[in-house]
Parts: sequence; C-alpha cells; structure tokens
Amino acid sequence: QVQLVESGGGLVQAGGSLRLSCAAAGRTFSSYVMGWFRQAPGKEREFVAGISRSGAGARTYYTNSVKGRFTISRDNAKNTVYLQMNLLKPEDTAVYYCAASSMAYYSSTDTPTDYDYWGQGTQVTVSS
Repeated sequence: QVQLVESGGGLVQAGGSLRLSCAAAGRTFSSYVMGWFRQAPGKEREFVAGISRSGAGARTYYTNSVKGRFTISRDNAKNTVYLQMNLLKPEDTAVYYCAASSMAYYSSTDTPTDYDYWGQGTQVTVSS
C-alpha cells in the first residue's frame, strides 16, 4: 500500500511557476507508475502528466494543454514525484492530485480508474 501527500500548491499570477511535490510512504515506490491529475470546479478529473517506473530513464507523457509548460519527474531514492509548472494560465486553476498505479506499465496511462492510490490534493490558483 502507498500513502501519498501532495504539497506546493498556492496562488500565482498568470505566467508564473509552481512546483508540486508528492511524497510517497512505502518501500515499493519505484514499482508504481505515477500520475498527476487535476479537477476544476464543476469539471471531471483530468489527466495532466504521467511517468513510468524507472528513475533516470523514466518515460513521461503529457496532456496536450500542458506540453512544453509542465514537467513531471521522480526521485525514487526520495520516494517523491514532482510536477514543475511554468507559464501558468488561469485555466490551470484546479485541485491537483498525485496518483500511483500498480497495474499500469506506460506513462500514458490516463484513466483515473487505472490508479490505485490517491493523495488528498493541493489547490493551485492562477490569477489573470
């Protein structure tokens, strides 16, 4: 079992940056595909980015709206996955969730039901 705790959210002006962190409790962190999702008020939870299991050679995958602006990475030694968000836009405003999948193999796994474990979420608000 994995417990996930997100941090790093906050209020930022459009064009600014934030770095989200997700700390995982559990000795098998490196065996999970990790993903970031977000949910805005009144909208469904949507996939943002995913990263495969391995460390330095990990493959990443992004939804089109964040490509070139967001970067997902992981440090298996620290049991942590990150989401660096640059050039933020008001439409990026949402609660951001970290998730872990024991079933998936590919970083492009973008369906919430394919993820076993979820963090509590962290709010990101981008003002115009």
